[in-house]
Formats: sequence, C-alpha cells, structure tokens
Amino acid sequence: MAAIAAGLGQGAKFCLAQQNAKPNWPPLPTTGFISGRAATDKDVIDGNAVFALRAYGVPFGKPLDVTIPQYAYLRKKGHEPIPVIVVQAELGKGLKIFGVRDLNGKGATARESELQLLGTHPPD
Repeated sequence: MAAIAAGLGQGAKFCLAQQNAKPNWPPLPTTGFISGRAATDKDVIDGNAVFALRAYGVPFGKPLDVTIPQYAYLRKKGHEPIPVIVVQAELGKGLKIFGVRDLNGKGATARESELQLLGTHPPD
C-alpha cells in the first residue's frame, strides 16, 4: 500500500484560493523547496516539501528532472486555473507527482496532467 504523507497528515484536504484577477506573481523562493532528491518526512515537517512518498514506511519517490522552483497553473477540471509555485517533483509508482503552493502559501499535490509549467520567469 502506497501513501503520500503531507504536512497535515494523511487525508488532509487542501483548499487552494482561486484568483480571478491577473495573478501578482511573487519572486520564486530561495528556500522551502526540494530539488534533486526525494523528500523526507523531515522535509515536510520543516516546510521544505509538500509530501513524502512511502510504502509500508519505506520511501520510494525519485526526483524528476524538472526545474524547481518554478511558476505553474494548477488546472482542476471544472475550475479556473490557479497560479502556483512548484516546490517539489517526484516519480512514484509510475506517477509524476508535484508539490505546489498557491500564492497564499497553501500546499497541495498535483499530477502532471493537472499542471501547466511556466518556467522560472513570472508569466505575463
């Protein structure tokens, strides 16, 4: 059985604020993200990751070759795109999973199909 451990515990639900106006993108963070390695539970507790992939208590995530941090839009079916910053990207059990934070700092996970990656320069 695989699990994604998030900062608020298993089953935690995140409510990301939708923004109808043009986003006021902040500078990308210099801390508070994970790049080049899989996140640990300590990373989640310390606020440097949104999730840690584990199966039966054993970490299994592998880092994706994606620029971290970067800007993106989270696209959930039936909702307006939400501006986010990607702070983590891992491969787990064949799925590409991303940790994101909205512009208010709330964390969530997203599948690759739910993200539009925008790069490291604030979008127009």
